[in-house]
Amino acid sequence: MKRLAGLTALALIITGTGGCSWLGFRDRGSDYLQAQQTAPMRLPEGVQAKHLDPLLPIPTQIPTLAARDDEFETPRPQALAAGPDSGEFSLQKSGDARWLLALRPPAEVWPLARQYFERNGLAIAEERPQTGEFITAWQRYDRLSPELSRRLGGRVTVAAPDAQVRVRVRIEPGVQRNTSEIFLAAVERPADSTANLSFPSRSANQALDSALLDELLAGLERGAGQGGSVSLAARSADSRVRVTAGEDGSGNPVLNVEADFDRSWSSIGRALERADLRIDDLNRSLGLYYLNLSGDARKPGEKPGFFGRLFGSDEAAGERYQVRLTRLGNGVQVSLEQDADTLAPKDIAQRVLGQIQSNLN
Repeated sequence: MKRLAGLTALALIITGTGGCSWLGFRDRGSDYLQAQQTAPMRLPEGVQAKHLDPLLPIPTQIPTLAARDDEFETPRPQALAAGPDSGEFSLQKSGDARWLLALRPPAEVWPLARQYFERNGLAIAEERPQTGEFITAWQRYDRLSPELSRRLGGRVTVAAPDAQVRVRVRIEPGVQRNTSEIFLAAVERPADSTANLSFPSRSANQALDSALLDELLAGLERGAGQGGSVSLAARSADSRVRVTAGEDGSGNPVLNVEADFDRSWSSIGRALERADLRIDDLNRSLGLYYLNLSGDARKPGEKPGFFGRLFGSDEAAGERYQVRLTRLGNGVQVSLEQDADTLAPKDIAQRVLGQIQSNLN
């Protein structure tokens, strides 16, 4: 019945378009090919007017392909040039969260960030290059570099000049290849305290974190202009995988991504494209990618063609699934479903989630 309706609609369209000629309509789309240049407009005698140049003059001596001895080649578009205000480091915001984006891999950002804090009086007490994290030693405000002390003093209310501060820096691979994301957190304690305070999960002093992050941004930009080294130990962080395969409470296969929803959504989308899995549609607000495992890959959001919508194939109905992203704590859980009420068979879920995981590398 569906095919009959499609054929009927197609017949009506062909009849309608084919019958335009006897209804008095004519396709004028190619009339410009027969256009000829006419003499300039002449005004009656006694009428004066300003000289008017033709807006669209027909050029003379137009070269044709037949007149060329060499093969014509369409010029390639020029690469987009970066604007004067665009740099390798930029400040990113999402709600209360702030971090730095670097157009360099973590192995190149690591030594620049490390050198910045050492030059400003904050020695490195702990470092884990493989996980992209280092922590400075406790240091009094009045023993920081004069420049950093002056800049912080103009933005942050310090409890006492001899109060101590400690900073943790985490450098993660960015969503795009060869980029990095830099997160910073700071804690304070009185001068006479020896307590080893831990870093809170959420910023305890957003003004201090923001000021230090801004100063780090300026320091990285200066350091990048002077050239820098590459941390071989931090190279492993460039390809660090922050996704693990597991099972939910019912034993169904899932992926656990250690990133917020925004970064996870982008990463999963690119992984699906690299895995050549066809995305028929997506719904970001629901966290869903709609897959069609029976056809070739299609770009996200790309709609099927006219005839695909008209005759809509039913053979692939059993091969349609949806990848669901669910916020879970500080990360995201990824699962595969047949529909909103039915999970995908375990073997298919393991195969698709395995492809996603391997392409998230």
